Amino acid sequence: MVDKLLEVKNLRVELQTKDGVVPVIDDLSFDLDYGESLSFVGESGCGKSMTALALMGLLPEKVGRIASGSIKFEGRQLANASSEDLRKIRGNEISMIFQEPMTSLNPVLSVGEQISEVLRLHQKMSVNSAWKRAEDLLDAVNIPDPKRRVHDYPFQMSGGQRQRVMIAMALACEPKILIADEPTTALDVTVQAQIFGLLKDLQTKTGTSIILITHDMGAVAQMARKMIVMYAGRPCEIGEVAQVIKTPQHPYTTGLISCVPHLDDAIIDANNRLSEIPGIVPSLREFGSNKCLFASRCKHQMEQCRAERPVLAQFSNKQAFACWKREIIDAG
Repeated sequence: MVDKLLEVKNLRVELQTKDGVVPVIDDLSFDLDYGESLSFVGESGCGKSMTALALMGLLPEKVGRIASGSIKFEGRQLANASSEDLRKIRGNEISMIFQEPMTSLNPVLSVGEQISEVLRLHQKMSVNSAWKRAEDLLDAVNIPDPKRRVHDYPFQMSGGQRQRVMIAMALACEPKILIADEPTTALDVTVQAQIFGLLKDLQTKTGTSIILITHDMGAVAQMARKMIVMYAGRPCEIGEVAQVIKTPQHPYTTGLISCVPHLDDAIIDANNRLSEIPGIVPSLREFGSNKCLFASRCKHQMEQCRAERPVLAQFSNKQAFACWKREIIDAG
């Protein structure tokens, strides 16, 4: 057995746009242990989902490509793997829960047919065995009366139930890595808590490693041991969740944490308003430029930020970040 389940080194992913080729992922490195949880966090457009698609070999055809870097899964190189090799791994050893289950599920097939299809394709199960396994999986994700509901179509289920079906499909082949891309989008807070609780329970039972993609810092604190804060396609802070949340070093990470409401603050002062990060994520035209892409939104910006790209520097053995104003940030 190799030391790391997944090792990503200096990954660069490029997209062909009307303005030319742009790096939507730029110099990303991380690893994932067996049974570990890792979270990617950041605003929309920061490269979180594109990272997941690169890992799955699902980059948009003709316009997306891995330009450089390495993706090793149990020592096997995926960055330049053939389509056939990727199909054997995708859905079998690495699975993904997509953001919107209503558009990810086939509306003209029952949920049982869709789950059993995965099992027949990757596990070579018979029709009857795959169908029985589909019933068991619906039961495992807490869908009541699975023998009846396995015949239902997606439109006959609630949003939370459809997301549970997606989880059942993703776990059907007992993958070693489960990528959850915003798995609670458009679900109410009660159902969100149920879905995250379900994922944690299933991880405990199966030992599956989880990569969670989210913009919700609360979900990160609940689900993950390590986190990577992404901004404009670049990692700006990496570390253990407890350490990063306790002592965030990059101003973007600090801003994300400050945006989370705290009930005790609201009770003390009803006029308190949530903090916000001014400005917006830069356009793709600016991705890859040799400067700090967060500078225009940062109160600590200086001339060096607009002229030179900061590199990840180790803050401790549990945390690293990329910022030129480290001494000012440390001083508060």
